[in-house]
Amino acid sequence: MRRRRSMRTIQDEAQFEQAIQGDHPVVVVFKTTWCPDCHYIDPFMDDVIRKYEGQLEFVHVDRDELPDVCERHNILGIPSFVVFKQGQELVRFVSKLRKTREEIEQFLDRAVQVAAAMG
Repeated sequence: MRRRRSMRTIQDEAQFEQAIQGDHPVVVVFKTTWCPDCHYIDPFMDDVIRKYEGQLEFVHVDRDELPDVCERHNILGIPSFVVFKQGQELVRFVSKLRKTREEIEQFLDRAVQVAAAMG
């Protein structure tokens, strides 16, 4: 049986700030429990996380639990993917359309390239 790789859930604003400050790029996935498009990505996200292990760290923010964080980072649609490194936003993937695994992986490949270019 494969070990499940789930995203660490951010519980509060301080934890969020700490998570995005590192030298390693962090993908923040903004979701909620009631969002059908958020549930659509759940079945394949563990595999995606495994694919990028060692390159990207993944954390989850529930938009309903931390509305101030979402407002500060202009998160309007969900799920939204925003990559941070050293507290700075590198890239984001936000659209009104349902996100496919292929689109998410293309975005993450770009995130890895941008993070590498930053040094």
